[in-house]
Amino acid sequence: MTEYEQQLTDYLFSFTTENRRNRMGTVLAQRTRYITVVLEDIFQPHNASAVLRSCDGFGIQDVHVIENRNQFNPNKEVDMGTSQWLSISRNKPENGRSCSAETLERLKKNGYRIVATTPHTNDTNLEDFDLNPGKTAIVLGTELEGISSDVEAAADEFLKIPMHGFVESFNISVANALILHHLSWKLRNSDIDWKLSEEEQQQIQLEWLRKTVNNSEALETRFKSEQQ
Repeated sequence: MTEYEQQLTDYLFSFTTENRRNRMGTVLAQRTRYITVVLEDIFQPHNASAVLRSCDGFGIQDVHVIENRNQFNPNKEVDMGTSQWLSISRNKPENGRSCSAETLERLKKNGYRIVATTPHTNDTNLEDFDLNPGKTAIVLGTELEGISSDVEAAADEFLKIPMHGFVESFNISVANALILHHLSWKLRNSDIDWKLSEEEQQQIQLEWLRKTVNNSEALETRFKSEQQ
């Protein structure tokens, strides 16, 4: 974080309460990028919003959204404002071509294993999934069709939730919550270094202040003018 950004953070904090400042610190201490969630073509606002709410609740900071065919439109009444606390990367196709493969390749370059959630011949039950090999990107597909062929081809591993009834799968938001509950619990009870670095915490804290402080753009403009 630059000196300017640190000074701006302190300045914006002066427009918040002490309780909000302490709450941000408490939440940031429990945030992780060791697990991230990838949503491919989610089209139901209720599901999209519920997924975001679960990500925030389980301390997942990053969500990657692939919008090949469907625009990602969370319902603010359902996500309860959680989108403002998440780092959401929206990926749209160029010239009508799918961007799923490119998005997953970028995650791989950043050190993530691509783990697709679908029944598959070589899949692993949720309870048996090993987090130790490295950072994990959980990919959830469309409500009706599941993951695309691009995701299946790019996946390093496949994960499934064991089912014992007549239904073959859970609603996508339910599946996401079950997966994150188990894996985040497993992660926090492991020896893995899963927490954000101090630099990451500082950068996210500034992002949060810019999103949540009233008239933050105008305040930042005033702050810049005072620094000159």
